[in-house]
Amino acid sequence: MIVIGCDTHKDTHTCAIVRRETGELLATATRPARNDGFEQLLLWTRQHTPGDEPRVWAIEDCRHVSGSLERFLLARGERAVRVTAYLTAGGRKTARERGKSDTIDATAVARVALAEGIENLPVAILDETSREMRLLVDHRQSLVKQRTRAQNKLRWFLHDRWPDLQVPVGGLDRIKWLDLLARKLARTDQHADIRICRDLLNQIRAHTRRVKELEREIAALVADYAPGLLDVPGIGPVTAAKLIGETANVHRLKSDAAFARMSGVAPVPASSGRTDRHRLDRSGNRQLNCAIHRIAVTQCPASRNPLKLACLN
Repeated sequence: MIVIGCDTHKDTHTCAIVRRETGELLATATRPARNDGFEQLLLWTRQHTPGDEPRVWAIEDCRHVSGSLERFLLARGERAVRVTAYLTAGGRKTARERGKSDTIDATAVARVALAEGIENLPVAILDETSREMRLLVDHRQSLVKQRTRAQNKLRWFLHDRWPDLQVPVGGLDRIKWLDLLARKLARTDQHADIRICRDLLNQIRAHTRRVKELEREIAALVADYAPGLLDVPGIGPVTAAKLIGETANVHRLKSDAAFARMSGVAPVPASSGRTDRHRLDRSGNRQLNCAIHRIAVTQCPASRNPLKLACLN
C-alpha cells in the first residue's frame, strides 16, 4: 500500500509518498492549494503508484485549510484519513531528519499514519449535513464569544458611569435588561462613553438575535438528522450538533471504545510494577470531549436517570 502524507497550508499543499511496508519515502511534491493544484497532485500520485497498488491519503486535519482537498479527493473516489496536528508534531520530534519544513511535515504525517494504523484513524467522509452542523455550531460559538467581549466592555463602562447600577449575571442576554439600559442611555447626556455604550448595546442585540436564529436552524437540522439524540438527558440541539459535526458519521467507528478513544474520554493505562492505575486522556478531539463533559455534568445530579454513555464506562 502507498500512503500519501499531506501537509496543508492556505497557499500550498505538500505531499509525500511513503511505502507502507518499509516506510520508504518515494517522492514529494508541492502544488497550489487550488482546484488545478489538486488535479496536479492526484495525477502526480497516480504516476507514482505502481500498477493497481492501493493508496490512502493521510491529511493533516486543519479544518478550513484541509477541507477543500478532502472533498476533492472523496468526490473522485479516493480514500482519505485525518491525522491530528499533535500527532504530526510528536512524529517530527522522533524522526531522524532534524528541522522543520513542509516536506518534513508531509513525510511525518504519512509515517505517523502508518505508526498509528490507517484503520485506527478517523476516516474523511463526504457528508454535507454533518459539515453544515459543524460550521453552524462553530459560527454560533464565535458569535457568542464576540457578544461576551462586548458585554464585558459594556459592564465596565456602566460601572464607571453608575457604580450603584447592578446588572445581574446573565442580564445582558435578556431583552428586558437590554431595553431598560437602552432607555437609560437615551435619557443621559450623550458623552463619548454613553455613545460607546449604545454601540455596544446594539452589537449585543445583533449577536443575540443571530445566535437565536442559528440555534433554531441547528435544532431543525438535528431533529431531521438524528432525533434520537435529543431524547437523551443532557443533550440539547447545540450539543447534539457538536457531537454529529465532530464525529462525522459515527458508523465509521468500529465500537464504543473507538469513539471513546477518539474523544479523549477513555482512561489511559499508567501502571508500573505493583502499581495498577489509570489516568485521564489529555488527547483526542477536545471539542467532543467538552460536549461529553457537559452531558455528564448534566446527568450526574439526576440520580433518577440511570442512563450512562457507554464511552464513559
